[in-house]
Amino acid sequence: MEYDLIAIGTGSAMSVVEAFLALNPEAKVAVIDKDEPGGICLTRGCIPSKILLYSAEVAREVRRSGNFGINSRIDGIDFRKVMGRMRRIIDEDIKMIEEGLKNSPNIDYFRDVAEFVEPYKLKVGDKVISSKRIIIGAGSKPLVPKIEGLEEAGYLTSDTLLKLEEMPESLAIIGGGYVAMEYGNFFAQLGCNVKIVEMADRILPNEELEISRFVERKMKEVAEIHTRSRVFKVEKRGEEKVLLVEKDGKTEEIEAEEILVAVGRAPNSDILKPEKGGIETERGWIKVNEYLETSVPGVYALGDAIGKHMFKHVANYEAKVVIFNAILGRKMKVNYKVVPHAVFTYPEVASVGLKEGEALEKFGRENVFVGFFRLEETGKGIAMDEEGFVKLVVKRDGEILGCHIAARNASILIQEVVLAMEHNLSVFDLAESMHIHPAQSEVVMWAASNLMSVDEYSKIKEEIVNA
Repeated sequence: MEYDLIAIGTGSAMSVVEAFLALNPEAKVAVIDKDEPGGICLTRGCIPSKILLYSAEVAREVRRSGNFGINSRIDGIDFRKVMGRMRRIIDEDIKMIEEGLKNSPNIDYFRDVAEFVEPYKLKVGDKVISSKRIIIGAGSKPLVPKIEGLEEAGYLTSDTLLKLEEMPESLAIIGGGYVAMEYGNFFAQLGCNVKIVEMADRILPNEELEISRFVERKMKEVAEIHTRSRVFKVEKRGEEKVLLVEKDGKTEEIEAEEILVAVGRAPNSDILKPEKGGIETERGWIKVNEYLETSVPGVYALGDAIGKHMFKHVANYEAKVVIFNAILGRKMKVNYKVVPHAVFTYPEVASVGLKEGEALEKFGRENVFVGFFRLEETGKGIAMDEEGFVKLVVKRDGEILGCHIAARNASILIQEVVLAMEHNLSVFDLAESMHIHPAQSEVVMWAASNLMSVDEYSKIKEEIVNA
């Protein structure tokens, strides 16, 4: 059957479908998703994880309430209720999306695997469908490394842990990136004995060094953290699972009731088989040009499927670019200059733009400055009894090159910097803008007002790293 548009995936690709149908109300569209509708973010990614993490945040606040003269305690954690609340919220949204897809007269909804058989043609179940306009939003899946004994011992991923009914007494997490640290924080704050095992020399290795060290120090208050540790074998011993770890030339054993594998994401190309459709890939990720078009004219890709910035807000932006190019016939280039991200651990981490080292390499030491301020030196930080900091990476002329925050509500604090960078406002504009006192956002203003040379900042950085 021939369609006017085929969309693979029901996440951000649906924005393209909606725009297409708004302009072409008589068109016929095929929407294909092998999983529950809504995309990874809704069904097993950012939304369920953040619902769970809010329970962890509440638990943490109860534990520290005595610092503020509030005598309270946690009598118990109803893990089933924590998980049930998450599933109830998610299931309601999934059901609403599913009903919309099934009841649309313009959409044929396939809950099945899509597989290219030739250019512009896909096999879906026992049908072969085609279109000259295809949108690939096929997402990604958890990457599972080949470790001896892992399959036999059994493990969780960020997908399967959402089905847990009982909290394990102990959890070993293989990986120290965003997913590992967020779920490590969740389980640890609820009372699970968490052991994070990271092969690199620090957790969150893609963040600034001082950010990683600061978060590691805080996380060590509730969890074990093993860095420079490579898991080479897993054994099942009775009710326990044992990680055999190589560290500094020696073998160590780390025991836990359950294992979470959180080492990254992998493409779905083994299922989609884009190469049969003439679509070029790189290590399994769909290759696109600056207009998000693949090697096959009329076929576009976005989101996790292209393997660039795997965040929902980026996929939403990419969907807008695809609408302009695939639907409206424009030539809008994708622009990744200002792409923020956050890690919802404790403390939160948020980052946008260049890191200090990247800025130095690009512009030279004499042209880069750092703006820095500590949260605990602000009125609101003192009131909340919270530590943290904002680091701005700035060009000599005041251009904001990047911002890196480790603090409570970092994901909120960074947004004014994102806005400034997007609209070419300078660090002086940030410093001179009136900020409410005493609000947490003052820490951004003070960082913008406190510029120093890279050499001057190195002393502060060393203090944080070695604390």
